[in-house]
Amino acid sequence: MRETHVANKMDRADVADVSDAPGGTKQPRRPTRRYWRAGFLRGGIELRHLLRNPKEMSGHLTNVVVALLIAAYISDDVPGTDTPMAHLALAGFAAYGLFQIGLITLPQMLVTEREEGALLRLRATPGGIPAYLVAKCLLVVVTAVGTLALLLVTTALLADGPLPRGPGGWLTLLWVTTLGLLAVVPLGAALGAVLPNPREALALIMLPVMGLLFASGAVFPLTVMPGPVQQVASVFPLKWMAQGLRSALLPDAARAAEPAGSWELPMVALVLTAWAVLGFLLAIPLLRRAARRESGSRLSARHRKAAQSGALPA
Repeated sequence: MRETHVANKMDRADVADVSDAPGGTKQPRRPTRRYWRAGFLRGGIELRHLLRNPKEMSGHLTNVVVALLIAAYISDDVPGTDTPMAHLALAGFAAYGLFQIGLITLPQMLVTEREEGALLRLRATPGGIPAYLVAKCLLVVVTAVGTLALLLVTTALLADGPLPRGPGGWLTLLWVTTLGLLAVVPLGAALGAVLPNPREALALIMLPVMGLLFASGAVFPLTVMPGPVQQVASVFPLKWMAQGLRSALLPDAARAAEPAGSWELPMVALVLTAWAVLGFLLAIPLLRRAARRESGSRLSARHRKAAQSGALPA
């Protein structure tokens, strides 16, 4: 029902506003503009569904609760500085929240909707696939930014959590968040295109992501990790997202706890940009391939298999 409602809205968006031309003919709006309009329309509908769904909202609010618990139970200072360890952990946890929404929530969403036949129905809708991707990006970005803002404000009010210091800190928070989402959202879309089904998706993604959470210095200083672990962590975006957010939220004295003794903001920007480019290069062909491969017979076969395994009612 929800997909039908959204598709109908998109169909109406595909009927572009027209202007009278000589001879009484009408000129349609260009397709690219039409897809963006349909995508934002669909994204707005999905955002309203999210806000009206307590179960889905509770999943995002869990991160805020966990952050408050972290702030309440960590009392030491960062080694070599007078910065509370809780502040370092909260900055890292804020980065993990962005990372989680892009690389766990988005792939699960895409795989689930593919299994439900949404991708197949969208193939029959003019501009359905491009508008669908625009809508998902809008949904993920608004959810991620809203969760980040709620986490920072809540921990600042209830647990004396960190906030950016001055215009420079807010600017750094803005560009690190933007680049961080650009780095992980396309990767999440690429994963969603290749993961087999919702039941296996979480298991396949969660273990590596949790490993990166601890290896990337998001919850404690990276300098306590062995050298090889630091080198592996430096390849992935979470380490640089956490480092960039620490530079925005923590005082300059906290740089002493970084492996290089500085925030390395140019390297943060370079690595996140490289991951963003790689993600887009992977996501676009993989999503096109997934859309081309989707068919009614494949969907029916997956449903039969799920019913035989007990995941769906026979």
